[in-house]
Amino acid sequence: MTKNGNSLDQRTFDKLSRLYIIALSTIALSVIVSQILVRNHLDNQESDSTIINVAGRQRMLSQKLTKDVVSLSISNDEKSRILLKNKIRETLNLWQISHYSLQNGNDSLGLPKNNSEKIKNKFRAINSVFDTISNASKLIVNQLDENPAISIDSLASNIKKITKNERSFLLMMDDIVNQYDLEAEEKVDWLRKLEFSLMALTLLILLVEFLFIFWPTAKSVRATLSDLLSAEKRAKKMAFDADELSFAKEKSIKELRALSHAMDETLLFARISASGNVIHIGNKFSRLFKLSKINKEILFWKILSNKESEQLLIENLINQNKKTGWQGEVKGTLKNDETIWLEMSIIPYIPSEDSLELLIIASEITERKMAQLEIERLTAISFEEKMNQQKIISSKIIENQEKEQNRIAKDVHDGIGQMLTGLKYNLESININDLDKTKIKIKDLKELTTNIIKGVRTATFNLTPPELSDHGIVPAITKLTHELGRLTSKEIIFYNKTHFNLRLDSLKEINIYRITQEAINNAIKYAESSHILVSLSHSKKILSIVIDDNGIGFEPSKVKKVKNGDGGMGMTFMKERIKYIDGRMFLNSEPGKGTRVTFNIPI
Repeated sequence: MTKNGNSLDQRTFDKLSRLYIIALSTIALSVIVSQILVRNHLDNQESDSTIINVAGRQRMLSQKLTKDVVSLSISNDEKSRILLKNKIRETLNLWQISHYSLQNGNDSLGLPKNNSEKIKNKFRAINSVFDTISNASKLIVNQLDENPAISIDSLASNIKKITKNERSFLLMMDDIVNQYDLEAEEKVDWLRKLEFSLMALTLLILLVEFLFIFWPTAKSVRATLSDLLSAEKRAKKMAFDADELSFAKEKSIKELRALSHAMDETLLFARISASGNVIHIGNKFSRLFKLSKINKEILFWKILSNKESEQLLIENLINQNKKTGWQGEVKGTLKNDETIWLEMSIIPYIPSEDSLELLIIASEITERKMAQLEIERLTAISFEEKMNQQKIISSKIIENQEKEQNRIAKDVHDGIGQMLTGLKYNLESININDLDKTKIKIKDLKELTTNIIKGVRTATFNLTPPELSDHGIVPAITKLTHELGRLTSKEIIFYNKTHFNLRLDSLKEINIYRITQEAINNAIKYAESSHILVSLSHSKKILSIVIDDNGIGFEPSKVKKVKNGDGGMGMTFMKERIKYIDGRMFLNSEPGKGTRVTFNIPI
């Protein structure tokens, strides 16, 4: 470009610069003037909402004052009058301050002294009413201060003044509030017009500057910007690629450092060579095994234990799994001979083609392992105790079976046998020639025969009834309750709630029958009950039998344990039988409230 061209460009540039300065200065000046005018108007209007709020509150205060004064006329209690008097004085004080502040201004309330002539005239009109209510209220307060028990008649004239003028005050105060509101709206309208005018002026200035300054300048700058933008794009792309590479490198380094620090501080982490030498060991590992300084030549298994047998096991473990990896539990020994258990993982790691390292990641599980070993020890002890207890139960069951057989034999021998012997002697002693004695003998023989039959039935009843094998559990329990009720003269009732009539496995049926029989016999022998209810119900999966009695009851917690070898065998037999058929037994009893035994059997 020539010298003249350069000079022309410089003059054009200087001219454009001056035009830009003038344009920007004009815009700035219009904005400043607009802000000054708007701010000045807003400052003048700032107190309008406060004035309207206080003026509106005057209506509420006058109503509250009138309400409290009227309340005096129906209050005879001196305490209530004193309370009303204090409320009237407080309301009156606020009412007077607000009234005078609206006219004369008050900095603390934010009320300026700039009322319009119309509002001043309205206040001149309302002041007489205000003074009448205010003076009457003051007189009432003063009278109550002197004598709280003053009669209502003495206060009546002042109360009447207040109630008479209160409506006038409200109407005039409404007029004042409306005037305040009207003037505030006029100010807002004026502000809207001002803002619109200023906005129009600003837009006009911007339009002129755009047509005569910015648009010509934009045309001359556009070509230069196009070249600059192309160059900028190329430079940005190069810079972006360089930044991306740098950022990725820095991020990888930070992540590796953070990961390394986290593993050192939170995990038992170490790196060892394929031969077992320590390359790096984490801080937590060092603290756990109290390593003040790491010798790079030390073998890893010598860190974990000071016992040769444990070191050998760990060495073999690492050598056998250094190519495949391993995870499991390892036992070690600290320097103070304290046992430590680690859950350890061995992970093969190849940092380069010709080298192999192992990553060791472990966590301490000493407490968990000790607890596990203790559980195993206690489980073994518990199993041994259960076996001993089962032996006692088995011996008791065999012993009771023998007793039951001896009892049946004894019942047959002592009862039925003796009665049969008596029957034989009575038959031999009959003299057919003495008809009177013969009749008596025959009558005694009939009674003796009846007792023999009853004894045979009683002795054989505890044996398996034919109803159980022929018809099932429900007919067998029905027959059981009927016969026991007849033989013991107790009211024993069987109630099949859900009309169960299915057949079960024979072993399950005989065990259900025996535990039911045992529960009923317990209620007969020990409960001293007069009524026994046996109820049966079932669902899709459960058969439930409940035996209730109205006997003396007992405390289940005081029943002696079977393992002591003392008593309670009937309950034990029931538990063993119900356990054998995978059922559950529930016992509920209280002294004086009877007993309930519940059996739930899967079907």
